[in-house]
Amino acid sequence: MNMSQTIDENMSSYQETFNKLLLPSLFLLICIVLAFKKTARHHKLPPSPFALPIIGNLHQLGFLPHRGLASLAQRYGSLMLLHFGSARTLIVSSASAAEEIMKTHDAIFSNRPNMGVFQKLMYNRNDIASAPYGESWRQTKSIVVQRLLSPKKVQTYRTIREEEMTKFIRKIGQTCGNPFDLSELLAALPLDITCRVAFGKKYEEEEGELKFDLLMEEFSTLIGAFDVGDFIPWLGWLHNFNGRNSRIKRVSRQFDRLFERVIEDHAADRDRRITSSQDYTDIVDVLLDVYNNSSSENDYGGASLSREQMKGAILDVFVAGAETMTTTIEWAMAELIRHPEMMKKVQKEIRCFVGHQTENLGEDEVALAQLDYLRAVIKETHRMHPAGPLLFPRESTQAVNIQGYDIPAQTRVVVNAWAIGRDPRSWDHPHEFNPERFLKGDGISTRDFKGQSFELIPFGAGRRRCPGISYANAIIEFALASLLCKFDWSLPGGAKAEDMDMTERFGLSVVKKFPLILVASLPAATA
Repeated sequence: MNMSQTIDENMSSYQETFNKLLLPSLFLLICIVLAFKKTARHHKLPPSPFALPIIGNLHQLGFLPHRGLASLAQRYGSLMLLHFGSARTLIVSSASAAEEIMKTHDAIFSNRPNMGVFQKLMYNRNDIASAPYGESWRQTKSIVVQRLLSPKKVQTYRTIREEEMTKFIRKIGQTCGNPFDLSELLAALPLDITCRVAFGKKYEEEEGELKFDLLMEEFSTLIGAFDVGDFIPWLGWLHNFNGRNSRIKRVSRQFDRLFERVIEDHAADRDRRITSSQDYTDIVDVLLDVYNNSSSENDYGGASLSREQMKGAILDVFVAGAETMTTTIEWAMAELIRHPEMMKKVQKEIRCFVGHQTENLGEDEVALAQLDYLRAVIKETHRMHPAGPLLFPRESTQAVNIQGYDIPAQTRVVVNAWAIGRDPRSWDHPHEFNPERFLKGDGISTRDFKGQSFELIPFGAGRRRCPGISYANAIIEFALASLLCKFDWSLPGGAKAEDMDMTERFGLSVVKKFPLILVASLPAATA
């Protein structure tokens, strides 16, 4: 047999095999196509903008993602399915859709996505904010909510708030008549209060490399920045070369050293602290009590904490509390400067109620509940400038239908609280700062930001609602009341209020891009 005959026989054999496989293959292909079409008909996904290869829709976020997503929602609807790299993400931009996510189907959407930045910075997700939904998370949250941040417990921190506020007001008083950076002073106030509430003392210059304010600033920068590995995992190695991974390791190590020192200090002095005459025990005292299982009468419902969970809970208090409070107070002051007639109204309300002695507010914080205009200013600030405009991401644990759309399991969910707060379907003239919308006695006046009104959700809602609302609100109310009562405010150099730059900068929270430089002066009655 020659070479030509061999080739012919082989080709004939291949052809015969091909013919045998052709019909079954075509049949299988047709079945797959039909099955896909049937699935597509029965699974209606939310509308999606065109996604690019590899990066998906990341390029459409822009430098201010909350605004970029709100713009897309105007075109594609209040439920959009986007792809951030390989991460399938549902964007929620209406109160009705948010209610379905965080109330109707809250259990399905109570999980958190497993993101590398939280593993590295939040004690391998052993905190409250980023931990996966489950029994361990429920126990830790229960301890924090009931024992550390309940309204009753927040009242016991009153003396600390008063003392730190007195120092804060004194610093401003020293600048009277001269321009100063209110943003810088505001950044320190909640941090100083929270340090004393959590640790029983402030950790300042004597701690060397562990200067807490700088550490918190670096932490906020890192956790609020874009991490390519969370969206395109195979590109995560890039952070080994741009310095991000080394910065994360350094901050994580420094936080851990500080927290270990604080815990050891408390453990060594625990008996004296708990039996002392002070009217409160600080956050580390309570967490250490649970960690040591020292409550033989099961005061904590049988709950237990690992050392990592204890440190994660401490970190959560600082991250959520300090950032939210500073941002909200700064935006409120900026808006009142831009609307001097509103500032005069809220100042008159406070001064008529307490005179110029804001200590009265500290002695009886029930008084703050009677300052309707002040509370309306705070609500309106939360509506227009939520500290975290994109709520902490959730993830679906199973497939579910939301407003007629099929949402697959393991879909990330981002609620755009900024877009919801400016939705014209829920708010008249949504881009105008108008606290009086909450004082008209209609349905809008009853809307609050504590998780029951889905038109106003700066702290989220449902199981994953921020547990520190009472703590943050107590400081925000007291700080604003003190600032507005003690001083009159103006822009330096005769600048016009309407010319104030309100440009935002996106990060862990959305802050003013440029510092709030103001001039404080004593009111005429006390000058």
